[in-house]
Amino acid sequence: MSSGNDLLVQVKGNQPGLIERLRRTAEQAAPLEVAESRDRGRNRQEDRTVAIFDLAQAVAGTDWEPYAATGIRVTRATLVRSAATGQWSEREEVAWYLSSARLPAATFAAAIRGHWGIENRSHYVRDVSMAEDRSRIRINPGIVARLRSWGLNILRSNGVQNIGNALWLNCLSLDRILAYPGLSIRGRDAHC
Repeated sequence: MSSGNDLLVQVKGNQPGLIERLRRTAEQAAPLEVAESRDRGRNRQEDRTVAIFDLAQAVAGTDWEPYAATGIRVTRATLVRSAATGQWSEREEVAWYLSSARLPAATFAAAIRGHWGIENRSHYVRDVSMAEDRSRIRINPGIVARLRSWGLNILRSNGVQNIGNALWLNCLSLDRILAYPGLSIRGRDAHC
C-alpha cells in the first residue's frame, strides 16, 4: 500500500460476495501454508487451524485487487464443559480474513489471536461489565466512552483481574476508589 502499511481485516457477513470468493478459492486450491494451535483451559479446549490462500486470481479486476493478496481461513473447533452437568459440548466456526501482505500462516495466526486478546480484555468487559452496548447516551457518547476507558485503565494498572467484581465493590465505597495508587487526592490542595 502507498503508506507502507499492510492490511489485515476480518471479512464479515456484510460482504457476502467477498466471502463467497474466499470460499471458492479455498475449495479450488490447496492452502499455501497451514498453522495449527491448541489452547486448553479449565473447562475449555480450542483447536485453531489457520490456512492461507493466494487471492491474486480471485480478486483480479475487482475493487479488492490492491488490498487482497492473501486470503485467510481460521477454523475454530471448541469443546466447552458445562460445570453444572459435566457434559462437553462442541462447536465449530469459520472466520475469513484478507490481507494485502504475504506472510507465513503462523504470523497471521499470532496477529489474529492478538486481536482477540484485545477483544476479550477490552470490548467484552465493556459490553458485559459496563453494559456499553445498551447505553442510551446519545449526546456526547465519546465523553462517557473515555470515562469508561479511564476507569478500566486505572483498574488494569492496579492489577485488577476481575473487572466486574471491582466495579461492584468500588460503587459501594468512594474511599476504595480513591485508595488506588496514583489516584488519591487526599493531602492535595482542594482548590487546584
